[in-house]
Amino acid sequence: MTLGPQSKWRRSWLLLPAILVVAAGWSASSAPGLAQAPERGAQLPDWGQPLRKLTQRNRKADPKATRPPGAEAAAPTKESVEADVSMRTIAVTSGFTGTEIVVFGSVVNTRQPSAEAGYYDVIVVLEGMPTPLLARRKSNVAGLWVNTQSVGFESAPSFYAIASTRPIEEIADPALLEKHAIGLDSVRLSPAAHSAIETQPGELKAYKDAVIRLKQKEGLYVEADYAVIFIGKGLFRASISLPANVPVGPLTARVYLFREGDLLSTFQSRVRLEREGVELWLYQFAMHQPFLYGLLAVFVAVAAGLLASAVFRRRDTA
Repeated sequence: MTLGPQSKWRRSWLLLPAILVVAAGWSASSAPGLAQAPERGAQLPDWGQPLRKLTQRNRKADPKATRPPGAEAAAPTKESVEADVSMRTIAVTSGFTGTEIVVFGSVVNTRQPSAEAGYYDVIVVLEGMPTPLLARRKSNVAGLWVNTQSVGFESAPSFYAIASTRPIEEIADPALLEKHAIGLDSVRLSPAAHSAIETQPGELKAYKDAVIRLKQKEGLYVEADYAVIFIGKGLFRASISLPANVPVGPLTARVYLFREGDLLSTFQSRVRLEREGVELWLYQFAMHQPFLYGLLAVFVAVAAGLLASAVFRRRDTA
């Protein structure tokens, strides 16, 4: 029995898949570079070693990666100071005789074991608004003391009080005190341009010292050592007296925290001195109606003089 041409081609197509399977198996077993199936018991390659080397290189490049969890939270925190004043607003009336301001605060994240340890130093500065000032020097001319020279200051604190846990020269260096205007020797007295040009540096220093000395006599410049007291590990307080002649205006309270001569933190608060009552009415009247205020002042003075003369005249006739 013979097959026709069509039957032969069909038989060839049926054998083609078997031929392809055998050829693929032969090429896989003999081709170089192709992975062979591992034998039983053969050691597999350690693919984790390159990963470990890469991780070690990354840790060397980034030191933070070697820190254990929670290491940053355990780092010591920096100390800071927070403070406030007992009165934010002070009313200045005709019967104002002075008052006292208490500056109190605390050291956040304190490391002081007790109030008496002296671990920290605190300086409190209460400073008034800057005002222009003219300093005059008197000389003996023909037996009379008259003003012969003067130096003008563009700005000088109207009030300046400083309180500290101990003398400020024992707390910090003079350069640091000068930078922050801490202490009577570092009060910012800015001379006017013409005075700075016409006056020698030595004479200008003498005028500044004279201004500070006169302000101290008036009770407007005050320096008190050992006036800041710690009442706990981090709590402190200081009392500053305002005299009756304190100029009306805003005051700035500054608190400085020191440790072994280093400035750790600062804090600032505001106090307002405001006129009220008759004092406020007279001030506004004098500022807005100066001519009428002058006439009223003359009238009151004349009336008081006539009244006094009439009273004494009656006493003489009696």
